[in-house]
Amino acid sequence: MFSTVAVNGEVKRWEDLRLHDFAQGFFFGAGFFTTFRIEDGSPLFLSRHLRRLAASLAAHTDTVRAPSPQLLEPASVRDTLRHCLAADPLLGPRFHGIGKLSASDGHLLLTLRPHAPDAERLQHEGRAILAVEHGAYRHAETSPNHKGLSYFRQFSRMQQLPVLANELAHACELPTANLFVLLDGALVTPPLDAPCLPGVIRAVLLDSGSIDGVPIVEQSLPLARLAEARACVFTNAAVLATGVPSLLGHALPESLSLAARLREHILAMASRED
Repeated sequence: MFSTVAVNGEVKRWEDLRLHDFAQGFFFGAGFFTTFRIEDGSPLFLSRHLRRLAASLAAHTDTVRAPSPQLLEPASVRDTLRHCLAADPLLGPRFHGIGKLSASDGHLLLTLRPHAPDAERLQHEGRAILAVEHGAYRHAETSPNHKGLSYFRQFSRMQQLPVLANELAHACELPTANLFVLLDGALVTPPLDAPCLPGVIRAVLLDSGSIDGVPIVEQSLPLARLAEARACVFTNAAVLATGVPSLLGHALPESLSLAARLREHILAMASRED
């Protein structure tokens, strides 16, 4: 992570932050965050990220002190990002990487980091999914619908990257990504009450309705049906879309080309939205 950060729009250094300004978020996870991709100094789908962050804050007004609504305006965040990039020669106005907005204790913290070291390799090679964590979620549980600062459950499973399933033996999501499976002539992703995070890239794809004539839909995804998949990808705001060449032991050679096409599609939509 880079040392240049911003708190409530003011550029600071990471080492100058004060823990007591973020005590509820640090000690209790009482807050929310969103992670967005930055291309050539511009954040992708920023308005969508901010709407989701605001919705989570609005749903938890009794437990999380939200920052000023003005700080969650796209223009305000863009200005803050621009000031951070200008202040740090390691960043610069043409920065490519990842931004993270964390809201807690009445503050909005912006941090920045480079792309993951394996990001480019994953685009070419994909990532196999080898395991299922049965009963990780309860159907209709609402907490996975919010990207809370208490993220250890997901963080601890990032390396293994299992399919997280509910007690009905339905797929929900991956620890840090939404799941899409090409099944019965449609690209299927689990519904929010599976449950799963309302990922920004997930919403972008669902809003587009289809890709190359293939419908993109949300519907329940029984684990037993994963063996019938023709292709599989996972999506998040950092990597956009990653192909899954092998899903629970089943080879899926179409996944990499599907992921590449989805990335093109997502970037084209980003240029129209932002």
